[in-house]
Amino acid sequence: MAHILIMPRQGNTVESCIITDWKVKEGEAVTPETIVCEVETDKASFEVPAGATGIVLKLLHEAGDDVPVLKPIAVIGAAGENWKVALSQENTRGIVLRVGTEAQNGEKLENRNEKLEKGTKGKTTDLNSSSLRVSVSLREINVDNSISPRAKNLAGKEALSLDKLSGTGPGGRIIERDVEAALQGRPPLTTAAKAAGQGAIPTVGYAAGSGLGGRITAADLAASSEDGPPYFTDPFTETPIKGIRKIIAERMSKSLAESAQFTLNSSAPASKLQEFRSGVKTQEILAEELGLSKITINDLILFAVARTIPRFPYMNAHKIGDTIRTFERLHLAVAVDTPRGLMVPVIRNADRLSLAQISSEAKRLAGACQNGTVNPDELSGSTFTVSNLGSLGVTSFTPVINAPEVAILGVCNIEMKPVAPPPGDCNSTVRFEPQIGFSLTINHEAVDGAPAARFLMALCDAVAHIDLLLAAG
Repeated sequence: MAHILIMPRQGNTVESCIITDWKVKEGEAVTPETIVCEVETDKASFEVPAGATGIVLKLLHEAGDDVPVLKPIAVIGAAGENWKVALSQENTRGIVLRVGTEAQNGEKLENRNEKLEKGTKGKTTDLNSSSLRVSVSLREINVDNSISPRAKNLAGKEALSLDKLSGTGPGGRIIERDVEAALQGRPPLTTAAKAAGQGAIPTVGYAAGSGLGGRITAADLAASSEDGPPYFTDPFTETPIKGIRKIIAERMSKSLAESAQFTLNSSAPASKLQEFRSGVKTQEILAEELGLSKITINDLILFAVARTIPRFPYMNAHKIGDTIRTFERLHLAVAVDTPRGLMVPVIRNADRLSLAQISSEAKRLAGACQNGTVNPDELSGSTFTVSNLGSLGVTSFTPVINAPEVAILGVCNIEMKPVAPPPGDCNSTVRFEPQIGFSLTINHEAVDGAPAARFLMALCDAVAHIDLLLAAG
């Protein structure tokens, strides 16, 4: 009997994986240990073994596809075996089990918004009943599953054409979230334009209409031609938002939507930071012996954060519902830019680590993220996050909180700023000194502005006197 290879679940929070590369071809012989493909999540990359001996009868997806976990990705069986029959039998078993269970509970079908037929709702159903098996199979075959009713209603209401819209539901079915995503890429329509469009307006090709707020009006539609509407933009390339980029977008949007975020900006003298780095370079042998030869400005900032946070425990917390959970230990997350997108590995117990240990762990985690070998467990469980854009010349920005944390620190670049002479010093003039910028975003539901400002002021003071902080250990 053919073996249906499914997309494995890599962690409880992973909903889908991207197939980055197929390692086998259709018709190729495999063993249970043969690596069939490589997949990646928002956390890391993994290899998927065949799990059975046989011939690769069918690869069900292309490289680059974003596949939900526990869904079939390949069929492995005997030479000449009909892969469609095997896949159909697997799907039928899943349908019978799902519908039978939900008929007992009177619940909705999984991934559907359709209720069970009145005759089965609330009744105990025998999963071995041939009548149930036949009725379910016929129901699945006879119903048009290309688009869900709710998706169809929304598309009709918004005059959206579904001709070129691809679905993310089971079997490629267009569901409501697909229509909502398509509408986000199209300017809004006036009521008259919706009525005139009659479900035939595509999702692309429209930059903005002539109506209020860029809305497409009925006149805009009437002025359209085969070459496109008069407000058609210059040639462009569309890239679907999927995989890691999609997950990042969803998390950032959710973070902003579910918390009251605002940002405080400040700066600290950076002379001591620069002096330490210069000393490391000039004393290479001693620095190597002390394990400090590869210390960076960012490492020093992480060390300063790790030593300052314990004095302000309300910054080292999670907001979960109506509860604030404050942690004794600091698990410091560090934002890392990788070819696959933003990743945030965690330095465990950072408040107990030395500068050399923090530096070593930060570099190890960043390297693992960039080459795709990071352990998923190293990407969760943080209590405070640091994001550094200083090397890119950013002077100020608004970092988005890594929920459910209550704060995130943005590190900016070092620039020369004017500094006034001390009060009462009439002989000195304004001078320019290097200053490093910080942008602290907090969740105002959990932390007020004044306490956050006190933490930021203490951090700036720690950075300004980093030599004393290092001497204290």
